[in-house]
Amino acid sequence: MKRRVNKIIMASLFAAFACLFTFIYIPLPLGYANLGDVIVILGAFLLGPLYGVLAAGIGPALADLFMGYAMYIPGTFVIKALVALTFVILYRTFSRKFKANFVVFVLCAMLSECVMVGGYYLYESLLLGYGFAGAAASIYGNCMQGTVCAIIASVLHKPVSQLLANINK
Repeated sequence: MKRRVNKIIMASLFAAFACLFTFIYIPLPLGYANLGDVIVILGAFLLGPLYGVLAAGIGPALADLFMGYAMYIPGTFVIKALVALTFVILYRTFSRKFKANFVVFVLCAMLSECVMVGGYYLYESLLLGYGFAGAAASIYGNCMQGTVCAIIASVLHKPVSQLLANINK
């Protein structure tokens, strides 16, 4: 029971951080990247498939609500949850076949961010009515955001894991 309560608390914190980090922008050539996906990936890594996926969907969807992008809330919830689920599945699969290391983490993070890029492309083109050509305009920015967030999450995953392990002692 205590372990479950701890997971729920951690998932709530990761959802809140994912929401908050979505408001933090890094300027890039021809756009910017928000850092919400850093927390999406770290939450998936640390919390696993159930709680990591819920935190990944809820936090960024709340950010869309707070920023006034209501039309993106359902898409963001599903897309970010799928990013987290993809990461967990890939990381667990690759970690069994290869020794879990920085390269494995980066690869899994980058591949899971491809879900974000493709997910928003499909959501914007099919459900928001932008059409395939109109939705293609967001591919570059989403690729840049995914790359930046995957790299930052990869750099932070060891220190954050150690910090949480020390807290839970």
